[in-house]
Amino acid sequence: MAKPLADLAERKAQSKRVLRRLKADYPEVECALAHDSPEQLLVATILSAQCTDARVNIVTKELFAKHPTPADLAKLPIARLEGFVKSTGFFRNKAKNIKACCIELVEKHGGEVPQDMDTLVGLAGVGRKTANVVLGTAFGLATGVVVDTHVGRLSRRTGLTAEKDPVKVERGLMEILPRKEWVDFSHRMIYHGRQICDARRPKCDECSMRKFCPQIGV
Repeated sequence: MAKPLADLAERKAQSKRVLRRLKADYPEVECALAHDSPEQLLVATILSAQCTDARVNIVTKELFAKHPTPADLAKLPIARLEGFVKSTGFFRNKAKNIKACCIELVEKHGGEVPQDMDTLVGLAGVGRKTANVVLGTAFGLATGVVVDTHVGRLSRRTGLTAEKDPVKVERGLMEILPRKEWVDFSHRMIYHGRQICDARRPKCDECSMRKFCPQIGV
């Protein structure tokens, strides 16, 4: 089995190859979570934990049609909110966090998403990954690299990192990728993970990276 690239220069060189192919294969990318505002994106991202984006989009279509703003969600009885989000899993905790988060947005931030990492991660249900998604997608702010299961898996398989902890994976990717690429890199890796580099059955014969990918763990 091939070993991860340990040398920083090697990982940077590999990241350029990976990035070049991703940009060629997926020139136009966007966040898969449906939303009409940064606030809706924040709620959708909280719901996406341990849940598919497709399922979240089904749930939020009905939720946002009736309760589109943080003020609306803040006033929604918790039992009603739980009913809306039940199919996303861990629904009680998600509903509690969404309600608390929206109350704080209304009371402390004028009903709008704050545009800085430290303030965002202080909100209920918001970790660094969620904050990166919102800041990058809604505001174009490259504060970090979103590391979900696809990004983590593909980064290890292509030799960009040997780490399994998402925080360490992100730190390593930030070290080797140009800052201007951080936001779209994650979107492209997610596209590639869904279409080609599947967790259980990767389509290596169809992959544009097959000539230089070490296929670690495959």
